[in-house]
Amino acid sequence: MGGGQSGLASAHAPVRTGLKPVVLEASDRAAGSWPHHYDSPTPFSPARFSALPGMPFGGDLDRYPHRDEVVAYPTSYAARLQADIRTGQHVTAVGADGCGFTVEPEGGRQLSARAVVAASGSFGRPHRPDLPGLEGFAGQVLHAADYRDPAPFAGQRVVAVGAGNSAVQIAAELASESRTSPATRAPVKFARQHLLGKDLHFWLTRTGLDTAPPGRLLKTPPAPPVLDDGRHRAALTADSPDHRPMFTRLIDDRVPWTDGTTERLDALILATGYRPHLPHLAGLDGTLGPAGHPRHRGGASPTHPGLEFAGPEWRRSLSSNALRGVGRDAGRVARRLAAHLARRCPLHLGSMCVNIDVCRM
Repeated sequence: MGGGQSGLASAHAPVRTGLKPVVLEASDRAAGSWPHHYDSPTPFSPARFSALPGMPFGGDLDRYPHRDEVVAYPTSYAARLQADIRTGQHVTAVGADGCGFTVEPEGGRQLSARAVVAASGSFGRPHRPDLPGLEGFAGQVLHAADYRDPAPFAGQRVVAVGAGNSAVQIAAELASESRTSPATRAPVKFARQHLLGKDLHFWLTRTGLDTAPPGRLLKTPPAPPVLDDGRHRAALTADSPDHRPMFTRLIDDRVPWTDGTTERLDALILATGYRPHLPHLAGLDGTLGPAGHPRHRGGASPTHPGLEFAGPEWRRSLSSNALRGVGRDAGRVARRLAAHLARRCPLHLGSMCVNIDVCRM
């Protein structure tokens, strides 16, 4: 979804240089993926580290804003941004056109662009693992993307698959209403949210680790630890929820555990992450790699000059797909695109458009 945090941050810098970007957003508002998250999450970083460029978050800067605040924030940001933001514009295809691009919104008018920024984020395609028996499982199966709150699972036996932040948070929340187990292939790794009285992000910023650029060197991004203030580690230690080793198959509505016991399940929640969703770029040869992952060098396409990616996990740094980091990456995108747009192109002389899954002009 191009009108989320990465798309809006990427539109901010061109606006400051006098351009008027066009932002194409598939949904009905510029709020990114946050409206689709479950009810209880907050950003991992405090408000002071969770702002987009040019607009502080507001309020107590040391608080962790509620999900609804984070939904409202980009909407307010978009209203202030002097860009042409078009909602309900699902981009179906991006093609090469001379030294520029064509952008095809579903049911809309084709746009021409000298530059394109694909800013559809990291949450477009929920990943369902290939578990034997999953398709025939008789209980309820849903991805964490479809989970909202624990009330519908009251009194049920539930397993949450995954070892990341969402899996542990959802399992701990469900434990208040149901008998729930997180199932993981390896022990859950935790990171302390506070060190020496300061939020972890204070230290990541102070030391420069948050902006260090190892992303370009990583073939496989590392799995992040569960950021915890101590409550979730204590809950798992107390077996509430009780942690189980990952099972290898499902049989009807039952799960065979590794200790030889078999148990009936009411529901299975797959907190198994997401995969990139960039089918509209498939027509640009060499743009996408295995499993649809974008090919890029620090965000720039190596095969199509003028094509940039904003918002992928570890695009450049630890914070590349977080509220606190997309603005920094967007500034680098803007500088590269300014140089690209300054080059003469006989087929698009005078044309200046930056597209963001989303198209910006």
